[in-house]
Amino acid sequence: MDNVPVYFHVDLDAFYASVEQLDNPEHRGKPVMVGASPGHRGVVAACSYEARKFGVRSAMPVSEAFRRCPDGLFLPVRMRRYAEVSRTVMQILSGFSPEIRPISIDEASLDMTGTLRLFGPPSEAARRLKETVRDRTGLSISVGIAPNRYLAKMASDYGKPDGLFQVLPGGEEAFIDAVGLAGLWGIGTKTLTRLADLHLDSLGRIREHSEASLRRLAGESTGAYLYKAVRGIDPGMYSDTVKTRSISNETTFPADTDDDDIIRLALLGLAHEVMFRLFDEGGRSRTVAVKFRYSDFTTFSCRTTLGHWVSSAEELYRTGADLLDAKRDPGRPLRLIGIGFDQVETGTSAVQSELFSTEYDRKGIVEKTVLSLQKKNPRISPVKASLMGKARRGDED
Repeated sequence: MDNVPVYFHVDLDAFYASVEQLDNPEHRGKPVMVGASPGHRGVVAACSYEARKFGVRSAMPVSEAFRRCPDGLFLPVRMRRYAEVSRTVMQILSGFSPEIRPISIDEASLDMTGTLRLFGPPSEAARRLKETVRDRTGLSISVGIAPNRYLAKMASDYGKPDGLFQVLPGGEEAFIDAVGLAGLWGIGTKTLTRLADLHLDSLGRIREHSEASLRRLAGESTGAYLYKAVRGIDPGMYSDTVKTRSISNETTFPADTDDDDIIRLALLGLAHEVMFRLFDEGGRSRTVAVKFRYSDFTTFSCRTTLGHWVSSAEELYRTGADLLDAKRDPGRPLRLIGIGFDQVETGTSAVQSELFSTEYDRKGIVEKTVLSLQKKNPRISPVKASLMGKARRGDED
């Protein structure tokens, strides 16, 4: 039965922290937290399983993580390194399936239907995949196997880290019963509270209702989602339409600030980091987005789509600064600033060249050269003069 639908969901275990432990053997076996540093505002982007034993979790304020695990290792985010490792893993996955759908930097969905003769039964293929990733990268992955992508996603959480769990055809509802209502992907605490108010607080009670009844009670989209999810039917977790993605970075200031120099300097530094990631990943985008948060946590985002591909960090910064100036209240202190690209496209399709090159095109060529040098020698770390000068002034203060 080689045509039975089979999907894998692959999840890199504690990805950022695992890469840090891989690159620094002395960190292995220790609680590692990647993100903001203690004494600064911000959150934990990722943490090792050793840190989780202390109750540390992703998105936890770093102050709380430090309180729970003061002897842990707090490391900065190295997104370019994580992207490099992610690309290697995605290349491995593409050798196992003609259809691989990256979900994020550390997750992907594979359609393994029809690969029985190539790799054997799904569980055997998953073990081979896990071994290949470990041999080539030194990292562990967890794999969920199921007749649809939705169940495979939840199955990948079973037995983590380094897990492998298969939901067999016919066992969909039994698996959902084992997971429970609170364990369904897409059901958060707010949704659970709302469902309880509607007396839909168990899988059994939800299954008693028809889809039309659930749509009336919980709303069109939520009702349709619930009807399928509690039966182990994929509610449309991933659209068949290929979606564009975003690349962005943000920073939280040590103290709220309305100093234009500090804000623009932060924006400039972030723009260079984001542009280098775009170059490194072979992407392109016309849409620039800016995010900022005031001291009262009021948050705004704004974006603009240009008539051409953004070609340099300088252009990204200038466009972002214009967006910020148009939206921000002058003199009102900011807590956070971020910049990035929306609608990022990747691929080898031909790109229409501009008739005349611009100043930004030339700067983009220089930036790509810098990136190439950094790849050959990671110790090279060129810094834009305005960033370096400001840093020096800060050291003198």
